[in-house]
Amino acid sequence: MTDPLDATDRRILHELCANARIPVTELARKVGLSKTPVAARIRAMEEMGLITGYRAMLSPIQLGLIHVTYVEVKLSDTRQKALEQFNAAVREIPEVEECYMIAGGFDYLLKVRSHDIAEYRKIMGEKLSALPHVAATSSYVAMEAVVEQNSPTL
Repeated sequence: MTDPLDATDRRILHELCANARIPVTELARKVGLSKTPVAARIRAMEEMGLITGYRAMLSPIQLGLIHVTYVEVKLSDTRQKALEQFNAAVREIPEVEECYMIAGGFDYLLKVRSHDIAEYRKIMGEKLSALPHVAATSSYVAMEAVVEQNSPTL
């Protein structure tokens, strides 16, 4: 598929990523169009599935979730049914902020947010270790977020 976005669409998306609550009138002024074509472009990008929704972004720091741990997970079984069981179960753990299937020396990489190391230890012992087909885990505590983005760059 070729890139369906022109420079104006990219500017619109950039502004929406910075502030999804921006009034269409102000957005139109920033991208150099009138309100009607900007609204039409946004609607078209929503209909094509490029814009999938709008949400409030919460500060994990303000919520006291300052402890970030990355967890490598190795499974004892990587057949499709086992992967589906793991995927479904890990989605039910609210402290897991991100989960990726990995090609390499382990099967999954999880980003886990907690208040502190004691809470993380409880999450590991009661939730992560109990996930289906977990054979081994390795935890890596983040000391500082150097770059942390919430949306892709355009």
